[in-house]
Amino acid sequence: MRPQILFPLFAALDKLPGLGPRLSKLAAKLCGEHVVDLLWHLPVSVIDRRASPSLASAENGAIVTLKVKVERHQKPSHQRQPYRVRCSDGSGFIDLVFFNARDQWLEKNLPIGTWRAISGRVERFGGELNMVHPDHIVPAEELESLQRLEPVYPLTAGLPAKTLRKAIDAALTRLPDLPEWIDPAVMRRDDWPSWREALSSLHRPEAADGFSLQSRARRRLAYDELLANQLALALVRQQNRSLAGRPSQGDGRLREKVLASLPYQLTGSQQQAMHEIAEDMAQANRMLRLLQGDVGSGKTVVALLAMLIAVEAEGQAALLAPTDILARQHFANLQPLAQAAGVEIALLTGRDKGKAREALLSRLAAGDIKLIVGTHALVQEDVVFDDLRLAVVDEQHRFGVQQRVALAGKGRGVDLLVMTATPIPRTLMLTGYGDIDVSRLTEKPPGRQPIDTRTLPIERLDDVVEGLRRAIAGGARIYWVCPLVDESEVIDLAAASERHRHLSQIFGDRVGLVHGKQKAAERDQTMAAFTAGDLDILVATTVIEVGVNVPEATVMVIEHAERFGLAQLHQLRGRVGRGSGKSSCLLLYQTPLGETAKARLSILRESEDGFRIAEEDLRLRGGGELLGTRQSGLPEFRLADLAAHDDLLTMARDDAHLIIERDHNLLSPRGEALRILLYLFQRDAMIKTLRSG
Repeated sequence: MRPQILFPLFAALDKLPGLGPRLSKLAAKLCGEHVVDLLWHLPVSVIDRRASPSLASAENGAIVTLKVKVERHQKPSHQRQPYRVRCSDGSGFIDLVFFNARDQWLEKNLPIGTWRAISGRVERFGGELNMVHPDHIVPAEELESLQRLEPVYPLTAGLPAKTLRKAIDAALTRLPDLPEWIDPAVMRRDDWPSWREALSSLHRPEAADGFSLQSRARRRLAYDELLANQLALALVRQQNRSLAGRPSQGDGRLREKVLASLPYQLTGSQQQAMHEIAEDMAQANRMLRLLQGDVGSGKTVVALLAMLIAVEAEGQAALLAPTDILARQHFANLQPLAQAAGVEIALLTGRDKGKAREALLSRLAAGDIKLIVGTHALVQEDVVFDDLRLAVVDEQHRFGVQQRVALAGKGRGVDLLVMTATPIPRTLMLTGYGDIDVSRLTEKPPGRQPIDTRTLPIERLDDVVEGLRRAIAGGARIYWVCPLVDESEVIDLAAASERHRHLSQIFGDRVGLVHGKQKAAERDQTMAAFTAGDLDILVATTVIEVGVNVPEATVMVIEHAERFGLAQLHQLRGRVGRGSGKSSCLLLYQTPLGETAKARLSILRESEDGFRIAEEDLRLRGGGELLGTRQSGLPEFRLADLAAHDDLLTMARDDAHLIIERDHNLLSPRGEALRILLYLFQRDAMIKTLRSG
């Protein structure tokens, strides 16, 4: 149960003044459905209304707050003219100008002979001072009620700024006095305000930079959010460690056969990862490990060797891939290696139907099939294993936690190995994977070629096509990647289908097309033709981003490269340089290039190190967008900025570990306050495990 002290913060938005049924829906779309979500919706800037000059000394273009006397109303003689209200302060005159105004409203709010406080931007036209549509008009005696530093919030269509500010002001009056969860020594050292003071001061700033990322109030709240994240992960980790697993210890006979069949030696980091995985699997606790490897670093071989440990221990292993293409690619790569070990491997996708599927499932349930590769089809209810010991999840950021859990639930004490070819920056590793042990593959297997990366403006398309002619004559195979499938009127980008038509006119039927809207069978057929060398050019959308392996492909053209994220460009580039031929990547961009796009493309030209590229991507784009937090299962932060508050993240991680060591059930007075923190940031799922544990 959520603590009673937090009830006012988790009330629905329509309980706030000004937010009825319609506007509360818009506010919920903007920031979330509870009062607390509105409080996490922070201002992005402030309007400074502190200048209060006389009319005679008011500067042109300045935002000012004035005390004036209403002298007369000048109504327009026809519709297109504005309504003017002449005012004075003894030193000069000003016209308040209103377009399409309602007479009655103006006469009621600006009665002749009364003094009013007004605020807005003043402008001089032909020596006359004007203020068009003042932002605020109140009786002079209410001058002090005007917020002199007025916060500016991100908005959504249909929700007026004044209504949002009024609702936030009302929400601030609901702030409870919560017990302090931060160590008193840290509060003193950093001179941080209480939680309540920090939140109030960000919404009611007392200085023009009071809302900045490095203000004391913002750092304090960012730390609260990061501490909730790190504490939740530490509790998950503690829970995982206590889950009963089963030791899987192989004798190495199958792995030795695979290693003997490889035409190369494993790299140092592959050997190290294998050692860590084998040690984990031999423990009585369940393994939960992330295998993180850059494009082409050899994760698939490590995964197979791990799967063979499960088989050596008389069990089964399954590999779950996010797409049909990737599942088939893994199966094609693993089959000859499994054959070398004398172990049967099967493939199960959504396309398998009828008697063939039934036969496969019955052999899997009987334990005749030891290794299986598949898509989401693997987690369906009728898929039963005889003794599943290891589940491998590839490109794990494309799956929700429930699919991971569903696969692991098909056995008893199943070990879990999750893999990603998207190098994740250290900061995101801490926030999203703090509960998981990590192995990193940092070297490329021998024989991998460096890729010559170049940038060209899209105006030189004809030169690029001419270059492709020469490359094809030399036996090259080419990927050409476009950002969209069909022409969009909104975004003027070359679509894959349009580019396919254009290149087919030049190169004839040696050009293929794959994209996400095609039927899987059609996609596979085209991919197979490209792999076999029946096609010279494959025009594609980003469906080829991961797992596609055609060693003969040596040229990658990425159209509108400025529209892709750095990590995605790096993934796409990794589709070439996989064989012995010299490889190149052409990044075609639309001019003029913005500063961020320019920085992105130049980093890609300089480096092939996916981990460095991921760090730069985080710096340029911020954590939220990097892997797409909603699809990646990574947390979205409302108060913390991972690039600006990196030091606070490290501090929060250390603090969370210390808390768990000293008070792992959160029963001390500080522990009780930390439980409230977890509920406040909706990380409370972990409290249920504390209760049950």
